[in-house]
Amino acid sequence: MFMSKRRAPGWGFALAFLGALSFLATAADARVGGGSSFGSRGSRTYSSPPSTDTAPRVAPVEKSFSQPGNPTATQVSGASRFGGWRSILLGGLFAGILASIFGFGVLASVLGFLLQAALIAGIVWLVMSYFRSRRARPAMASASVGGSRPTSGVDYRVGAGARGSTKLEIEPLDYDAFERLLGEIQLAYGRRDERALGERATPEMLSYFMEQLEGDRRKGLRNEVSTPRLLQGNLAEAWREGSDEYATVAMRFSLIDVTADSSGRVVSGSRTTPQEVTEVWTFRRSRGGTADQWELSAIQQASQRLPLAS
Repeated sequence: MFMSKRRAPGWGFALAFLGALSFLATAADARVGGGSSFGSRGSRTYSSPPSTDTAPRVAPVEKSFSQPGNPTATQVSGASRFGGWRSILLGGLFAGILASIFGFGVLASVLGFLLQAALIAGIVWLVMSYFRSRRARPAMASASVGGSRPTSGVDYRVGAGARGSTKLEIEPLDYDAFERLLGEIQLAYGRRDERALGERATPEMLSYFMEQLEGDRRKGLRNEVSTPRLLQGNLAEAWREGSDEYATVAMRFSLIDVTADSSGRVVSGSRTTPQEVTEVWTFRRSRGGTADQWELSAIQQASQRLPLAS
C-alpha cells in the first residue's frame, strides 16, 4: 500500500462550555491519536515533511517534548525529561492550591483531574524510559492485524517528496514493519493495552495515548477500533540523526472507528461502515537497528487534497 463584552460568564458556564468542546473533540475520533498532531521527529519536529501523493498537506506538530532550537534534548537526558514533567506537576499543584483558597469548587475539581492525569503520564514516562534504554525490542509476533500481515497487493513506492533526498535506505522489511505497526497500534489502543502500546511507541507517544484514554474513561466513554487496513502509502523522508534513525511515511487507511458510552450506545462512528483516514506517521529506531525495532514517535494529520489557488 505504500506509494509514492458583557459581564464575563461564571466559571460554571465557562467550564461547562469547555467540557462540551472537549467531549466533542474526544468523541470525534476513537482511533489512536484522536485526530491530533503530536510527537517528536528529532531535529525535524517543527519542519513539515515533504508532500507526497498520499498526503499533499500535512498539519504541523501541535504538541511535543522536543523544544525548538534544542530538538533532541528530551531524547538524551532523563533528567531533562523529568524536569518537563516536574514543571507541569508544580504548576498544577499551585493552581490547585489557589482554587482551594478562593473556593472555586468546580475549578478545583477540574484542576485536580489535570494534576492526576499529569501524575499518571509522568509515571508512565519514567517507567517506559527504563524499557526504552534497552535498545533491542522483542519481536512482535502477537496482536497483528487479522493474525497475519495484510496482503492487499498494492505496491510500496517511494513518494515524490523523498526522491533524491532520502539519506536512509528503507528496505521492504521496513515497509512491512510500518504497515504492521499501523494495525497493531490501532488495535492495542482500542483495547487499552498499555504494554502493547509501550512496546510499539516511544515513551512520549505512550504518555499522550494514556492521557487520551484516561480522559475518555472519566467521561464514561470507550474506544472501539477494529479492522485497520492500509490502503495507500508513501515514504516522505528517511534520515539518520545522531544515534537514531527516522522514517516519515504518509498513510491512507481504513478502520472501524467508534466511540461508545458505558451502555454500549454509539456516540460517534459506525460499527459497520469503515472510516478512511490519512495521517503521516514517523517511526524511530536506534542507528543500525532492524525492522522489528521501529517504534512510533509522531503522528500528524494530513489531507489528500492540495489547497485551492488564491
